[in-house]
Amino acid sequence: MNPKTTLNGVIFSDLGQASIFMRLEWVQRALTQKLGFAPYPATLNLRPRGVEDSKVWEKVQQEVEGVGLPPPRSGSCSAQIFFVEIARTAGSGGETVKGAVLLPDVPGYPKDKIEVVAPVRLKDAWGLGDGDQLTLEFVH
Repeated sequence: MNPKTTLNGVIFSDLGQASIFMRLEWVQRALTQKLGFAPYPATLNLRPRGVEDSKVWEKVQQEVEGVGLPPPRSGSCSAQIFFVEIARTAGSGGETVKGAVLLPDVPGYPKDKIEVVAPVRLKDAWGLGDGDQLTLEFVH
């Protein structure tokens, strides 16, 4: 896979279940250690914008070695982390934010759901809402 892999995604609202996971003390501690920043305690949900973006997401999951986020005890959810640079697809003026994609190890997890973590709530910081687009550049 190329050193730079880019994916365009469309923001959508979901059930908010990731915020429960993201607020767990061990998750915040582990993510802060691995990412180098304290993540906002929720994720931003994206779906691949089109067929090509879906293929990129599948390829990332198959070919990029994510960083493991093992739970402190059995019974908790583990996850993989993929480092990204996040940019608004349109009108960003080149502004980017370092972040990550969090891929939970959950049976039946939707193949088209991409959960983004960042040090800020991107919807507020960039004035975004459902239907807006972001570009993720996977850093590996």
